[in-house]
Amino acid sequence: NSKLRHVEKDVLIPQIMRDRAKELCSDKVQAFTKCCQETGLLMVVKCQQENTALKDCLVGYYSDPSFYEECKAEYLKQREEYRATGIKKKRQKLNPNV
Repeated sequence: NSKLRHVEKDVLIPQIMRDRAKELCSDKVQAFTKCCQETGLLMVVKCQQENTALKDCLVGYYSDPSFYEECKAEYLKQREEYRATGIKKKRQKLNPNV
């Protein structure tokens, strides 16, 4: 049964999308984090370029219909495994340093 409840469409699948997008944009996450750590209070002004690159990367994934379908398929697989075993599986990160 692949019918999705409201919470699955609006919360659970978008959470997988956010997690995966952060992993896939990890180089930009790291660049923005490093810039913020180095500049302190001036990060709003000094890290605009890194922030824009990060946002562009994330939004690119969020707005990609095939990426949504990929994450939906991942969610449905997790849901099926959970329903079969009763054991919730934690997502494995692509890059554990993020």
